[in-house]
Amino acid sequence: MSLAAEAFVSQIAAAEPWPENATLYQPLNDDQVLLSDCASSLAVQAYLKMCGLPVHLCCRANAEYMSPSGKVPFIHVGNQVVSELGPIVQFTKAKGHSLSDGLDDVQRAEMKAYMELVNNMLLTAELYIQWCDNATAAEITRPRYSSPYSWPLNYILAYQKQWEVRRKMNAIGWAGKSLEQVYEDVSQCCQALSQRLGTQPYFFNKQPTELDALVFGHLFTILTTRLTNDELGERVKSFTNLLSFCRRIEQNYFEEQDRDSQSGASSRHSKGPSLM
Repeated sequence: MSLAAEAFVSQIAAAEPWPENATLYQPLNDDQVLLSDCASSLAVQAYLKMCGLPVHLCCRANAEYMSPSGKVPFIHVGNQVVSELGPIVQFTKAKGHSLSDGLDDVQRAEMKAYMELVNNMLLTAELYIQWCDNATAAEITRPRYSSPYSWPLNYILAYQKQWEVRRKMNAIGWAGKSLEQVYEDVSQCCQALSQRLGTQPYFFNKQPTELDALVFGHLFTILTTRLTNDELGERVKSFTNLLSFCRRIEQNYFEEQDRDSQSGASSRHSKGPSLM
C-alpha cells in the first residue's frame, strides 16, 4: 500500500467512532501469564479505562503470535489491529481520545521521558528476572511460557524465547548484571517516580495521563505477582506514595467501573488480584 493510501485509510479509521465490540487480546490469565506481559496488558487496560473506552478482554495462549509486532497486548478495533501501549495511545488520539492534551510542551516532554525510564528500567528488569535469573526461569518462567503447548514444542519455544531475551540483555549491557544490581535499578527508578509524584494524586496533578497507566501496570503487577522471592515487590513497597497511587487507580478505574459494568455498563476488563 502506498503512503497516500495508508494516510487515507488512517483518516477513515480516525473518523469512525469507537465500536462497542473493540477487543483487547492478551495472554492467558492466572498461572500462565508472565510478569512483563501482565504488566504491559494491565497498563493498556488502565489507559483505556482512563479514556472511558469500552473493550472486551480476550485471553489467548497464542496472543504473542497473533500480534502484528510480536508483543502483547494488542487491540482489534474495526478493521484495525494495533499492539503495545505507545501505538495504542496514538491510535486512540487519532480518534479524538487523549489523556495528555491538557499538558504543555514541557510537561509532555517530561511525561515521555518518564515513560522511557519505566520501559528502560522496569520492563527490562522484569524481562531480566524472568529469563536471566536461573531460578526464576526454571521454576516459573519456562513452565508458564510453555504451558499452552505440547511436547516438544513447549520445550523449543521456551528456550527460544529465553535465548532471544538473553541476546537482547547482552546487546543493551544488562547480561553482566547481578540480580542485586537489577533490584537496585528498580529501586532507583521507583525513587525517581516517587519524587515526581510527591503528594499529587497523579503524576501531573489531578488528572491521569498515559504515564499513570504505564506506571500502574508495572507496579501493580510487581506487587501482586508471585516470584521465587519477594525482593522485587519489597523494593516497590518501600515507596508509600507509589503504593497509595496504585490503590487510587485500582479503586477509581477498576473497582468503580467493575461495579458499573455489573449494573449494565458495556466495558469489560479483568485485572487479577487486588492490593486491598
